[in-house]
Amino acid sequence: MRYFPHTPEEIKEMLSVVKEESLEGLFSMIPGGCRMEKDFTIDGPYTEWRLNKEMDRLAEKMISSWSQNYLGAGRYLHYIPETISSLMGRSEFSTAYTPYQPEVSQGTLQAIYEYQTLITKLLGMDISNASLYDGASALAEALLMAVRIKKRKTIAISKLVHPLYREVVSTYLAPTDCQIIELPYQKNGLTDIRTIGDIDDLGAVVIQSPNFFGCIENLEDVPKQIDGAKTIFIACFTEAIAFGLLKPPGDQGADIVCGEGQSLGIPLSFGGPGLGILTCRRDYLRSIPGRLVGKTKDKDGKTGFVLTLATREQHIRRGKATSNICTNSSLCALRALIYMASVGGTGIKELALLNHDKAEYLKKGLEQKGVIIPFSSPTFNEFVVKFEDGFEKKYKKLIQEKIIAGIPLSNFFQGLKEHYLLCVTECKTRQEMDEFIEKVTK
Repeated sequence: MRYFPHTPEEIKEMLSVVKEESLEGLFSMIPGGCRMEKDFTIDGPYTEWRLNKEMDRLAEKMISSWSQNYLGAGRYLHYIPETISSLMGRSEFSTAYTPYQPEVSQGTLQAIYEYQTLITKLLGMDISNASLYDGASALAEALLMAVRIKKRKTIAISKLVHPLYREVVSTYLAPTDCQIIELPYQKNGLTDIRTIGDIDDLGAVVIQSPNFFGCIENLEDVPKQIDGAKTIFIACFTEAIAFGLLKPPGDQGADIVCGEGQSLGIPLSFGGPGLGILTCRRDYLRSIPGRLVGKTKDKDGKTGFVLTLATREQHIRRGKATSNICTNSSLCALRALIYMASVGGTGIKELALLNHDKAEYLKKGLEQKGVIIPFSSPTFNEFVVKFEDGFEKKYKKLIQEKIIAGIPLSNFFQGLKEHYLLCVTECKTRQEMDEFIEKVTK
């Protein structure tokens, strides 16, 4: 229960101003038919997750439900433990000073340090910052970083990297003389990397896994196709929860790993905010944009935290700056930190397995009803289906029934008409998925 600091005397004084005798009087304008006059009868005790589900069920009696929502593609509906909102509301975090002066911002600095520690462990990397807006800007900054390091102007990027990420990359690199080459995808839903070794002046190659189709790429094959001394391998992602189950990109040979951290305790909030994650190998410590926090000892031998590296143009000469991004996104990083600490390593693994298994349940249920699964590669919590010709009309009709049957891929890929990207997370129940299967196949 949230804490309200008002005393009975203060409440009485406020009620007198609005001319009400009791707190119940404040709700008198709500029609009687919409008010609950009796106590809740909940069997319980329930887990926090189950209790929220029960409250949603009661609320559905009065409002239209959008629970049949199978959207994903970079924004994912995950359960967020109440511990996150509770801790985020503490004044030490919400009013903390920005980490320029370590003597007054130890809490903020330690939170960023702990975030860096956990996110590098999740992704199998050495270094992380906490200074980017979202997954798209993180990828663009990673490519600028690769160009600075290798001094090469050609970039190969998989066509199965999120289309909006690729647009942001094009915008970032438009003023430069860099050349962007798109790698095609194969019939199995994976990127065709067979020709990347033949590309001249290749400075970086970008592969997303799980990719935009939800398919799990074999990242270990990429370093075998490139000259690691001349080309940087960047692994990108939109769903961080996947690495509770999949082998971390850093353990598969990636030099830079970047992507979106919204799944780590950040609500959808109509599309924002996000958390741009950027990690790299220790060799590239001084090329990473943003700020890095380190742990040290003060003159009395006590542990303290400091802003170890800040290669932004606010701190150093513009010519030597690695980025002009002027935020450290520390509140979003803090949410991700509390989420990872609350769920724990075992919990993230169990959660990832639940996401995978529920998506497989829906996939197989649709396939048994005759829906085509066009790509044979293993997927995580998203997958592509091909509905029958003319499904576009049914899709619009289903929306009127508060059912969103995924994202039409024809918006992004020519030749994929009637192909839809469906997403399932732990928030979907078997009953909801069974109802969805019946609705879209009848």
